[in-house]
Amino acid sequence: MQPIFFDSWLYIIRILAIGVAGYAGIVLFLRISGKRTLSKMNMFDFIVTIALGSVLATMLISKQTTLAQGLTAVAVLVFLQYAVTALSVRSDAFSKLIKAEPRLLYANNDFLRRAMMAERVTRSELEAAARDASVGSLNEVAAMVLETDGTISVIPKTNSGDRDVVPPAKERDR
Repeated sequence: MQPIFFDSWLYIIRILAIGVAGYAGIVLFLRISGKRTLSKMNMFDFIVTIALGSVLATMLISKQTTLAQGLTAVAVLVFLQYAVTALSVRSDAFSKLIKAEPRLLYANNDFLRRAMMAERVTRSELEAAARDASVGSLNEVAAMVLETDGTISVIPKTNSGDRDVVPPAKERDR
């Protein structure tokens, strides 16, 4: 039967050593891979982040996983993240395959209900985004867009310009 509260000092020292070395290794790999690896997350970035956490946890807890094995797994994940982002910058088709498109949810004093339902966003969430953008009334808002990273951009009428950065409203979204 495995001990519940304490196994051995050797195991505690192993966790401390691997924790420090594993953390330093992850920081080093992320630093080498560049700022894009740590930018706002899309779906793929989220998966890589969860996987990195899982690898670190496995390195810390599993006696069967060596530091070298764990850091190799981290290196593979960081390389894949780098490769996917590099490909998405070079290929529009690949970028569309892995990233969602921004979606217009509110425009011209009108909630685009079908778009909101499809994206599972409520009116209260849009109102909260407006408040977060220091907008006191929806009458002051030109558009609200659900971005690819899940944030909601609020474009005030006073700053709306020609709105060339706002995705077009689709008829099916009303």
